[in-house]
Amino acid sequence: SPSAGLKFQDIPNGLAALSKVPSGGWAQMALYAAYCEVSQDQSPGTPAAAGDFGWKVLTSAEPEEKTKKLAAEIANGRLAMMAIIGMFFQDGLTGSAWGDWANYTDSPLRAFENELGVQAPVGFFDPLGLCKDGDEDAFKRRRTTELKNGRVAMLACMGYIVPEYFRFPGLCSTSQNLSFQEIPNGLAAISKVPGEGWFQWICFMGAIE
Repeated sequence: SPSAGLKFQDIPNGLAALSKVPSGGWAQMALYAAYCEVSQDQSPGTPAAAGDFGWKVLTSAEPEEKTKKLAAEIANGRLAMMAIIGMFFQDGLTGSAWGDWANYTDSPLRAFENELGVQAPVGFFDPLGLCKDGDEDAFKRRRTTELKNGRVAMLACMGYIVPEYFRFPGLCSTSQNLSFQEIPNGLAAISKVPGEGWFQWICFMGAIE
């Protein structure tokens, strides 16, 4: 900006640039974006309505190759949308899109950053912000719940894998003459195991609790 004596080198990267770029610059960018929107007919049925604005640098005349490139564009666009949100988030908290989380000194998660389970590369993992209030008792309750659910999940995974290779001999239910070999693997077993069998499991889990 000659009028403001502002060089490109003076403009910081990321969100910090919002306060440096003069209003005239933002107006120019808004007008350019509006021009891109209105300069072509985007009514239904037109090429522009389908995203074809005539930029043929990376396209192909071969339908199969063109479809492949369009699919790649969609996949990369989805990744880029997630990436820019992550960059905004990290920039806003640390001052840079590549900033060290150690710079986020106001994080309430620091109360638990040395707890068991804090592991690289994500560090203290709390994407829903459940621990942002810093409540130690609530944190310990959730950690206990996480351990118990994790143990159940590991057993559940084994319960899916083992029956593919091994089944107990004999009957699962003598009253219904149901053998273990007749019980399918996975969710289909829900309709085969008799109600008494489910009741036994519930009682066993209750006894452990």
